[in-house]
Amino acid sequence: MPNVITFERALELAGSGKRHLLLGNGFSIACRPDIFVYGKLFERANFDEIPRARKAFDALGSTDFERVIKALRDFAAIAPIYAHASPEAASDADALREVLVRTIARSHPARPADINAEEYACCKMFLSHFNRIFTVNYDLLLYWTLMQDEIEPDVRCDDGFRKPDDDYDAEYVTWEAENIYDQNIYYLHGALHLFDAPSELQKYTWANTGVPLIDQIREALSRNFFPLFVAEGTSEEKFTRVRHSDYLSKAYRSIIPITGSLFIYGHSLAKNDDHVLHMIAKGKTDNLFVSIHKDPESESNQAIIRKANALAALRPPRKPLAVHFFDSDSAHVWR
Repeated sequence: MPNVITFERALELAGSGKRHLLLGNGFSIACRPDIFVYGKLFERANFDEIPRARKAFDALGSTDFERVIKALRDFAAIAPIYAHASPEAASDADALREVLVRTIARSHPARPADINAEEYACCKMFLSHFNRIFTVNYDLLLYWTLMQDEIEPDVRCDDGFRKPDDDYDAEYVTWEAENIYDQNIYYLHGALHLFDAPSELQKYTWANTGVPLIDQIREALSRNFFPLFVAEGTSEEKFTRVRHSDYLSKAYRSIIPITGSLFIYGHSLAKNDDHVLHMIAKGKTDNLFVSIHKDPESESNQAIIRKANALAALRPPRKPLAVHFFDSDSAHVWR
């Protein structure tokens, strides 16, 4: 059984070198468990237009959108071998992605003020320990936190988005490869406020419009304009989608060159994110610190421990990766 240390002790072991952070859905769940747990999203989802997909959740005994999306795609692939082509399954898989986006946007806290100042202060203190921050979450909680300039401590943040050169009065900002020298915030799977327009990647902002982000996002969804959002069922499918976006590809590749220590908070290290995790195995970090929530001997935590050790085993002997585990509650991310 590995020794589970405190977050403070993990920082001490990381030393004065560079420290980086990968956030999983546990980051959002720790803030608002009544919203961001998949089971809660499932309860709020509207399946009226895809009732078959709703039955698929029941058949699999799951409320996990990504698991059902994977199952539908798998069925669509093999159905022609045994019976007949099943385009409905593939269509429902795509529709489920849209349902997930709409549900997150509809359930999301409406305003930054819905998170109180004490929560933001705790989160900023946590984030202040890291040089680069990667997240696989779609929601606005990280963005909102980083925008709280009046709350200490300061956290350096640059997501690479700037005013477009050809339209400085635009109501959005854009990401261009030439603007990423100082970028240290990466949305590995997209986010609710990032929209892939035909010729550019746009980030919606409050500062340029005076309109709350969630209102802008919901209005865009009402026009069937969807954000950059990677929610495919398998790692391979996610990686395929990542490769077709300059922004996502750059974010993904940015894991490899980081040095020092990488902290993973609130991520299950599940197989459907192997495309991200294998970048850690290919990378240059010396230490990997992985959060453990509650009982280390639970089945889910044992799976995390095995997966973290397996990643270290993929490293060549000349660049070993030391794996440590820390108690997630001791990080006091939101409170």
